[in-house]
Amino acid sequence: MPGIVFQSPQQANTAALAEAAFEDAPSLHPETSYVCVGDTIDTDQQEGFLRGHGTQVVDGTLMATVCGVIQRVNKLISVVPVKNRYNPELGDVVVGRVTEVANKRWRIDLRSKQAAALMLSAVNLPGGVQRRRTAEDELNMRTVYAEGDLISAEVQSFYADGAIALHTRSLKYGKLANGQIVEVPPTLIKRQKQHFTTLEGTGVQLILGLNGVIWVSAETTPAPEAPKPSMDSDAQPPTVRNVSQAERHAIARVAKCIRALAKLFFSIHPTSILNVYTYNAKISEYVLHLTSLQQGIQKLQQRF
Repeated sequence: MPGIVFQSPQQANTAALAEAAFEDAPSLHPETSYVCVGDTIDTDQQEGFLRGHGTQVVDGTLMATVCGVIQRVNKLISVVPVKNRYNPELGDVVVGRVTEVANKRWRIDLRSKQAAALMLSAVNLPGGVQRRRTAEDELNMRTVYAEGDLISAEVQSFYADGAIALHTRSLKYGKLANGQIVEVPPTLIKRQKQHFTTLEGTGVQLILGLNGVIWVSAETTPAPEAPKPSMDSDAQPPTVRNVSQAERHAIARVAKCIRALAKLFFSIHPTSILNVYTYNAKISEYVLHLTSLQQGIQKLQQRF
């Protein structure tokens, strides 16, 4: 009959698990409304409201010119596009790639509107020494970060032309290794207190870059008593090690879960990622069991 959809018990269980996967995940834009191009925006009968980006007044009515979320700041009404390039703010945690080693600075690609630069004076020197940078340090810049290296950093300030100034002075920032990146729309990542997190029970660490670049890597266990940095020790380069097959599977599965959330335009959050990871593990176990059962039946058929 038209209009009636029949579901098997397996499909019903899959739908229930999919709904449970996002049960505890926070919403992307709570208490906000989405508009499309040409939709009328309610001004709450305010007199003298200010028209912001993504809006236009047509015959005395405020209308949206882009698809996005309505943002109200006092009398200013604007529409933030759902998909746009990264708009940096002070203190943002970002993940980027070194594109050029220039004069006392590194050029970093952040997938943003503005260019980004990491100055030589804004990084930790080998051994964590606090001193003025010399010409020798400038010659050895590629020993710290070379072209193509992935790094995590923090937005420190902005130049007069709008370019972004980064820094990696904290030990949690620096070169990345033993993992892979996943690129998602920046609007899917909410600003939160902690962008460095470990997914419980998976052995996978995440760096949720607010520029839409997420770093997924194997969990690193720090030494119980780390020695203080000395003149003869390196700053904190990542240890490139052999990642086990189980860790590779976990990293690939977490990356796949993040891509699935981005495809459905769900909020990228540790809770939602972990829920989808658990759901994916259940489905994979079921598929593996079904495949083994089918192989066993085929062997029995061949025998008889």
